[in-house]
Amino acid sequence: MVCHCRKGLKYLLLVSLSLVVAATVAFAFTIPGMGKYDKVKPVNGSVVIPVSKVSDGKAHYYKFTDGGKEINFFVVKGSDGVLHTAFDACDVCFREKKGYEQQGDKMVCKNCGMKFATARIGAASSGGCNPSHLPAKIDAANVSITVTDLKAGARFF
Repeated sequence: MVCHCRKGLKYLLLVSLSLVVAATVAFAFTIPGMGKYDKVKPVNGSVVIPVSKVSDGKAHYYKFTDGGKEINFFVVKGSDGVLHTAFDACDVCFREKKGYEQQGDKMVCKNCGMKFATARIGAASSGGCNPSHLPAKIDAANVSITVTDLKAGARFF
């Protein structure tokens, strides 16, 4: 009988520990910089991201919330040296809500595996499984995206 109680206690301890670990991981993803997406808030009708934060050639993922709807996008410096912006979704696979991941100088659809050169992301490469174009104004200091342009991509999310 004593042995049975110890097994039950060990099981309870294991379950409790698993729940604590799961809660810790979930909480970590809500801390800025710990999840895939950094939250952005508009100021005067635009979201502004400093160029210095996104010029390293890595895809930087952001989340804009509008009325409870999360609209995800990324900024990446292409192999052409230009910053490119796109929704983290495409016209074809957006229903799966998987988005893209970066592999070298390519963005890869996490649903179908199609690869797209970072330098080709933009208005000229729209449609299909390309990262859906997100217009932005880019100058030497900032990437500015209007709330109107962000809201236009809400259908993807």
